[in-house]
Amino acid sequence: MDQNDKSTDNHRAQSTNDENNEHMNHSEQPQQTDHSHEREHTQHNAHTSDHETDSDSHSDHDSHNHTDHHAMMVADFRRRFFFSVILMVPILALSPMIQMFMGVDWRFPGDSYLLFGLSTSLFLYGGWPFIKGSKDELAEKSPAMMTLITLAIVVSYVYSSLTVFIMEGSDFFWELATLIVIMLLGHWIEMRSVIGASRALDELVKLMPEEAHVIGEGGETIDKPVSSLKTGDQILVKPGEKIPIDGEIYEGQSSVNEAMITGEANPVDKAPEDEIIGGSINGEGILKFTVSKTGDDTFISQVIELVREAQQSKSKTQRLADVAAKWLFYIAVSAGTITFTVWMIGTGDLGFAMERAVTVVIISCPHALGLAIPLVTAMSTGIGAKQGLLIRNRVAFENARRINAVIFDKTGTLTEGQFGVTDINAIGLSEDELFEKVYAIESNSEHPIAQGIVREGKKRGIKLKSVTDYQNVTGKGLKAKIEGQEILIGSPGFMRSKQIDFDQDKLEALSAEGKTVVYVLADNTLLGFIALSDIVRDSSRPAVDALREMDIESYMVTGDNQKSAAHVASQLGIDQVFAEVLPDEKALKVDEIHELGKRVAMTGDGVNDAPALAKADLGIAIGAGTDVAIETADVILVKSNPQDVVNLIKLSRATYRKMVQNLVWATAYNIIALPLAAGILYNQGVVITPALGAVLMSMSTIIVAINARLMKIR
Repeated sequence: MDQNDKSTDNHRAQSTNDENNEHMNHSEQPQQTDHSHEREHTQHNAHTSDHETDSDSHSDHDSHNHTDHHAMMVADFRRRFFFSVILMVPILALSPMIQMFMGVDWRFPGDSYLLFGLSTSLFLYGGWPFIKGSKDELAEKSPAMMTLITLAIVVSYVYSSLTVFIMEGSDFFWELATLIVIMLLGHWIEMRSVIGASRALDELVKLMPEEAHVIGEGGETIDKPVSSLKTGDQILVKPGEKIPIDGEIYEGQSSVNEAMITGEANPVDKAPEDEIIGGSINGEGILKFTVSKTGDDTFISQVIELVREAQQSKSKTQRLADVAAKWLFYIAVSAGTITFTVWMIGTGDLGFAMERAVTVVIISCPHALGLAIPLVTAMSTGIGAKQGLLIRNRVAFENARRINAVIFDKTGTLTEGQFGVTDINAIGLSEDELFEKVYAIESNSEHPIAQGIVREGKKRGIKLKSVTDYQNVTGKGLKAKIEGQEILIGSPGFMRSKQIDFDQDKLEALSAEGKTVVYVLADNTLLGFIALSDIVRDSSRPAVDALREMDIESYMVTGDNQKSAAHVASQLGIDQVFAEVLPDEKALKVDEIHELGKRVAMTGDGVNDAPALAKADLGIAIGAGTDVAIETADVILVKSNPQDVVNLIKLSRATYRKMVQNLVWATAYNIIALPLAAGILYNQGVVITPALGAVLMSMSTIIVAINARLMKIR
């Protein structure tokens, strides 16, 4: 987020009217988010109502329940599969047709009734998931694969039962048994694949400790389950422990490792009034904090919900697959009816006509078609979660393959969003001696410039000198005594007001590069200056280069002046720059690029960038955890790494490729197999039996599942 509209604190106040003021303001601390404004954009990412029809399975908001539900479904299909296999063996042995194939005669009085009983048990227990599924589909007036499978097994069972009690003919109990067993196997494989792709939720849950040290009214600590914590509870975290829940520190200082949560490799220094995230690891200090969020409001819960929504939501391509399945159902019913009618008229053989009709229906079952998209969806979501890409809007994500322009907000996205020391220029003493003095004084300030100098001092391992008579002098800057010498740190404006000579050309050159300069004086004698700037992320240039290789243009938008913006853009290799842009004008820049015929992705921190994130074809929030990012963005990049924008688009393209491959395989298979099942080449000796049709269909399903699991980001 660009922060040019903020004022600096007192010790920088005199810089208000000089050219360097802009860069000092630019790094001021961010203001509080006005979430009521941001919520205006939440509808941009509202999910379609399609996935709500599956609420029976996914209404739980607890990750364990979500995973347990899938595990229960896997166990259920496994039980039904093995039970059906056990019943299938005697059914095959008792089948007259199988005995004829094997050249044996195991017939005995009443064997057909035993065959009927076993088949009935198999039909009711093994076939129940398909019957129930078809009932739901028909209730929604959306027949698909479950309805086709049900049609096939019901026709087989009813016809075969009639041959036992009423009419003569060959039964199809063995086809019924093999069809149910193979379809149960296919669904078992499907569910195992889906739960395999859903393990990201389990990994997120594992980040959280189960107990917390709660501080009582008397100061004593009591260990309580994290699930029992309430907002306002006071928690103690010891060195090396995981932080149990989100909160705000009120006592203590420490560095916190948030790598497992945000992907940020470097430990983050924490002090009173700082927020901490549950699941991160405390460093060497003792922290006391007040619980600020519980339950579904915590950071981890929000991340889990994002992953769950992504796995449940239906994409635009998914709906196209559902439409294809519905049309295939109508085609299958029509083809089955025509096949039965033609063979009945041509041969008068009810059994043969029924066999052809049943085979057509079995071949037409769009099981692989229905499996093609959900498996790819689950896999892409799982891959994304592991890489820190949290997909909130499936439609926007899958259309990301068509993005040909990416807008990057500069501050906090392409840059780290905090000051870093870039230049040290000393006069009459060494650079180290100059920096030691500045480091000692700035260690007493909380200003962003001071924080940048302190970080550099810690990085260099400089020992703090003793400081006395520290003052934050309005209109001047910082003043203190070090070893009896009075040192003053001021802005260029202060230097001008005191008419102290300094290199104006050097200042102008540094300012043009987006750098902020502070001057150091001892008894009104200039000792030198230190320049700081917002540091460009190491991953920014490789990301821009990679996008260029993918024929995607990169744009940079910032509130900086033109010279400063041009300097950063030149470092990154970005040609298209929008400078001096106010936060509410960023959405207009999205419109401008849209007018060029581009499909635009907007990448920002999700706060002042919210309108632009909402208007873009793909809104990408850099840095997870902020409410506005969750409410506004289509995708959240947990690691705050611009390179993940490249990975996101590559994942979208890989997802689309797998969807097309699976859809083509499933559809082409049905188109080729259906006329063969109808008996179009019967006179040439080519016959597909229902059992063979089921085997081939199951092979198609397995291939689709394997193809989905082979998805990778190239």
